[in-house]
Order: sequence, then structure tokens, then C-alpha cells
Amino acid sequence: MLPTPRKFFVTAGKAEGETPLTAFDNALMDAKIGNLNLIRVTSILPPEAQYCPEIQIPSGSLVPTAYGYIISEVPGELIAAAVGVGLSGDSFGVIMEYSGRCSEKEAYQNIESMLKEAFERRGMELVEIKVASVEHRVRRIGCALAAVPLWY
Repeated sequence: MLPTPRKFFVTAGKAEGETPLTAFDNALMDAKIGNLNLIRVTSILPPEAQYCPEIQIPSGSLVPTAYGYIISEVPGELIAAAVGVGLSGDSFGVIMEYSGRCSEKEAYQNIESMLKEAFERRGMELVEIKVASVEHRVRRIGCALAAVPLWY
């Protein structure tokens, strides 16, 4: 059984690459999480997890991470990604991810809307939102990525 993470941060990155995979890897590097092994997780921020934007995670660590990304090979296309963490006053939080062919502003608005819906559905009060978002105009092969890494 894995321990429950107690820390988190939000991040976003964008990049070009020679291939779709290197564009993704370069976006991870831009987001400062390129040297980590991400374990993709969904939706729930553990109770009492603390926001730690300056956390240093050792390279090669296995890191539970909620993330969204988009890769495009259409020159001139605008792509964006965003993540948001909705915090309650006394319980767990909710994480939402979004990526699409849109502006950063649209991605951010989608995150806010999804978090509000998630909290309404759960009958919880949304006290605070933390968002990371990015947009990228594709030159050849581009990637936009946003993530919420969780740590111990």
C-alpha cells in the first residue's frame, strides 16, 4: 500500500519537440517535473494536504500526479492545458485537468467550472482554488501540459 501524500503543488509547461514524445518530455521539463516518474492519478486531493510550491522532489521518484496534456502537429494551432485544485474548509480537495485546442483563458475557465460542479455534486463548500495553466502556439510539434504532483 502506498502512503497518502501530504503535499502538492500545481505546475504547467509548454514546448516543441522533434516528435510527439519529445514535445511531451520537453513540456514536462518546462513544468519542472521532467526528471520524475509520474504515476497518473485522478481527482481527489487527500485531506490536510498542504500546498508547497517550492517542494524539491528527488529525481527518479515515483510521484502520484494528476495531469492533462495535448500534443499537436498542426502549425499555427493554439493549444492549452490547465489543472485546478479545489479546496474545502474541512475535508479533502478535488483536482480537475483540462486540455484542448483553445486559449489559456478558456482552459482556466473550464477548470473553474468543473471544480464548481464537482463541489456542488459532493455537497461541499469550495473555499479556495489553485490553478496552473499554459497555452502554446504550435510551430511544428507542440505540447501544452498542466499537472498536480503529490508528495509525502
